[in-house]
Amino acid sequence: MSLFNQGEKAYLLLANGTVFEGRSCGAKGTVIGEVVFTTGVTAYQETLTDPSYYGQIVTQTFPLIGNYGVNEADAESNDTYLSGYIIREWCNTPSNFRSEGDINDFLIRHNVIGIHNIDTR
Repeated sequence: MSLFNQGEKAYLLLANGTVFEGRSCGAKGTVIGEVVFTTGVTAYQETLTDPSYYGQIVTQTFPLIGNYGVNEADAESNDTYLSGYIIREWCNTPSNFRSEGDINDFLIRHNVIGIHNIDTR
């Protein structure tokens, strides 16, 4: 397994002044929004395409994201609605026979700004 540890330094700044340093993934830029958590062990693509996360910055508490890739059949909708994505360990080498691509390309295609190497516990 290969973890994707590339990317420029990226920062998560909270309203209380706490700063977390990680690495960028997905689209480039800055995003402002409410940080929320999801505790799903699987279904990260369903989370990314769930309209209920509109405008929010979603934190995946499960540590490894990207290991089975993405595919059109697993989408909840045709687009993404969240503003940002926070994950701990990033796998950019999916290993599933259903995979049609990796999560980094998916985030870029849907203009979602992400940060990884953040402790999401």
